[in-house]
Formats: sequence, structure tokens, C-alpha cells
Amino acid sequence: MTEIRESTAIEGVYIAELQSHGDQRGRFTEIYRKEWFPQRSWDALQWSRSESQKGTLRGLHYHHHQVDYWHCGMGLMRVGLLDLRQGSSTRGQGQVIELNQEALAGVFIPVGVAHGFYAVTDLMLFYLVDRYYDNTDEFGVAWDDPDGGLDWGVEGQLILSERDRVNPRMRDIPAGELPE
Repeated sequence: MTEIRESTAIEGVYIAELQSHGDQRGRFTEIYRKEWFPQRSWDALQWSRSESQKGTLRGLHYHHHQVDYWHCGMGLMRVGLLDLRQGSSTRGQGQVIELNQEALAGVFIPVGVAHGFYAVTDLMLFYLVDRYYDNTDEFGVAWDDPDGGLDWGVEGQLILSERDRVNPRMRDIPAGELPE
């Protein structure tokens, strides 16, 4: 049976410890069920797949309206999370979670928690969202903000988009742009 546990670092982030069933043919894993996350009444609208080469860092990104649920389909990744919500008891807290194809886990990321990932190896990420992509609801914060305290364990040359290279620090984001 899948076990769902709340993060001890960031309120509202949940980790699904998935169960796998296998035999000589291979294995089967149930990746997501709506009822695993009853704290938010949401309808998953879009599954997406992202492929990244080793050394890529994407993020940190956050939304005012969209919830994400991530599962690593191939490779090893470090998920960086940073709570930006003004009313949260864990505001300003960061956390890094390792996901890989063998660990069989998923991460539920609520509105207002900035998220990104570092590809330790070539990887494939599957993610589910409750809203269709809307670039007016996508914001960024610096992946290396010292106030965030995220230890990505970056090794070698880092591959970053120009957008992620220039994201502001937390302290430089106007209060009106931060999620409730």
C-alpha cells in the first residue's frame, strides 16, 4: 500500500512512497491517485514529460494557482523546494529530496512552494499539474539564493537556462508577487 507522508521541512509538501509489484515479466507501479492528496480538491489536467541531460538545473519556479506532482521515470534527480508562501508556518524553509527510478516516490508540491531540480544523471521526469500551462502564473526565484539554503550537491559544469540564471533572490521579490 502506498504511504503518503508530509514533509517535515515544508508544510503542504507530501511524499508518496510508491509500491511496486513485480514478477518475471517486469513490474507494475501505481504512480498517482487523486485521493492520496485530499488536502487540495484538484483535478489533474495535464501530464507532461521532461527530459534533461546530466548537469541540468531547472528552477526554481513557483505558481500562484498551479499544483505539481512529480515522479522520476528514469535517472537520479535532486528536487529543490523553497516555501515562499507569506502565510505559511514554514515560510523561507528549503528542502532537497532525491528521486530516482528505483526509489519509487512522488512529490506533491503545493501552490507557492518554489520548485526545481538538478539532474545528477540523464533523467526523465513525469509531472502532473492541475492547470494548463499559463506563462502569467510562472515566476522564479534564484536556485542558489543563500537565504534558501538549498544544497543541490552540484558537480561539474552546470547547465542553466538564461531565465533561471537571472531569477531574483527571495528578498528582492516584491511582496505583491509572493503567494499567500
